[in-house]
Amino acid sequence: MGRIRVGPSGWNYEGWRGDFYPGDLPKSRELSYVGDRFDTVEVNGTFYALSTPKSFRRWYGAVPAGFVFAVKGSRYITHNKKLKDVSGALANFFAQGVLELDDKLGPVLWQLSKSLHFDEDRVEGFLAQLPHDTDAAAALARRHDDRIEDVAYGPGANHRLRHVLEIRHPSYLCEEMISLARRHGVALAFSHSAEWPYLEEITAGFVYLRLHGPGRLYGSPYGEEALRRWAARAEHWRNAVEPDDAERITNRKPPERKERDVYVYFDNDQGGHAPREAARLAELLR
Repeated sequence: MGRIRVGPSGWNYEGWRGDFYPGDLPKSRELSYVGDRFDTVEVNGTFYALSTPKSFRRWYGAVPAGFVFAVKGSRYITHNKKLKDVSGALANFFAQGVLELDDKLGPVLWQLSKSLHFDEDRVEGFLAQLPHDTDAAAALARRHDDRIEDVAYGPGANHRLRHVLEIRHPSYLCEEMISLARRHGVALAFSHSAEWPYLEEITAGFVYLRLHGPGRLYGSPYGEEALRRWAARAEHWRNAVEPDDAERITNRKPPERKERDVYVYFDNDQGGHAPREAARLAELLR
């Protein structure tokens, strides 16, 4: 059966200390604390800057077997380069050490700018370059430039790579975008907030849900009733069926599966809502 994984988006938040984290917990133990309570987390730091193999190996060792990291792609690729002429930047992203996460490497999330309009050729060109297993990612990484001084290509055990595109401009709500995502096996994030479009088009063999807060972005809680609704939707997706009120823009059937993995991340981190509500959703699903 498909698996539903639930966790917070990131773990390094000062406001969580004395709330989710015990006040005397060393900062070096925060990820281990998350790993003891959840089975996944999003890595936010890779969105802002390149990291090092040492960091990825440390993260790998901080969490138990079976834990999965979803890694955010570089904003240099999505926001600065706007998905164009990114072959070198993609090589650097995978050469920085991300493949050292090995069997704990989950989906790679490419979060687009809310001001970036849909351009079919631009999106097609980007999606066509994404590696879909770790061997292909390592081969791409070997084309890195001198911005990467400490290079790592992973331990060499090949496995699948999943990619997710988070769209934030309404121009992406079109048949062409859905077709591109399906053609390349890339999931479109179900990205819930009050500030950008929400849709539930299943374009890959898994589902990826991001919960940014129902009111104030990053700072509002969902509450018990909404969490129960999200739990029911996640169960539908895991069982490879759609909710009766699925928010679709096409009538195309999703790619056929007997079950699906579902990844759910809470990004309403302000006030400590994310870890509390992730824990409650995981409890409801159990």
